[in-house]
Amino acid sequence: MKKNQIPNRRFSTLIVIFLVSLISVQAQNIKGQNIKNIVLVHGAFLDGSGWEPVYNILTKKGYKVSVTQHSLQDFDDDVAAVNRIIEQQDGPCILVGHSYGGVVITQAGNNPKVAGLVYIAAHAPDEGELRADLVKQFPSAYKSLIKGSDGLDYIDPEKFPEDFAGDLEINKARFMANSQVPTADKIFKGIVNKSAWKTKPSWYMVAESDRIINPDLERFYAKRAKSKKVVEIKGGSHAIYTSQPEKVADLIKDASIGSLVSKIK
Repeated sequence: MKKNQIPNRRFSTLIVIFLVSLISVQAQNIKGQNIKNIVLVHGAFLDGSGWEPVYNILTKKGYKVSVTQHSLQDFDDDVAAVNRIIEQQDGPCILVGHSYGGVVITQAGNNPKVAGLVYIAAHAPDEGELRADLVKQFPSAYKSLIKGSDGLDYIDPEKFPEDFAGDLEINKARFMANSQVPTADKIFKGIVNKSAWKTKPSWYMVAESDRIINPDLERFYAKRAKSKKVVEIKGGSHAIYTSQPEKVADLIKDASIGSLVSKIK
């Protein structure tokens, strides 16, 4: 062994220790800090007003929250609408999607301003993947989808409370049922061409009593995306973003901190 090999190894070891220590110090420095911009993306059949409880919690905590209002008529148009809101942010943001909104954030999340993704009982497809194929593997429990002759879909209002919002106060569930946004059937065939969860950190909430998306499919999405944190809500319905806003807001807050830590590693 050459004499200079031992000093070189010691020097290399010191460099590694220094870099690890630097990352640790940086992580400690940002502890308690977070990304303040949050963008909430609604799913099919409803508009952004269902996010109001989460909006109120986060804004009281000092977050700047934007709620998208996309048309639910064309997938590419919905992605463009969300990107417009992202571009209005004054810095990095956390993108949160519910249900079909998860598909939208999976595509729109490639925007450089997006630091992290939060999926709330949401689809998180891979490139070129049809959700219909996954639903065949993980069938949904509900049978109340009504497909109109004009290409617009909605959920039977009489069955909506049970199928969509089983853990929500009945009067609120009925209001949601009777204020649905007719949703173009073609958006469910929208294809993601680059999955943001492959390059951005993600967090996932599984609604254990979801009848719209099979909870096992939600678990599959979370596992495949290697989500940093997966929260399962016992008794949670598909309307969990409205029915249990505190738990949803807590996961978003975790993401707002965790995304900063991820950026320095």
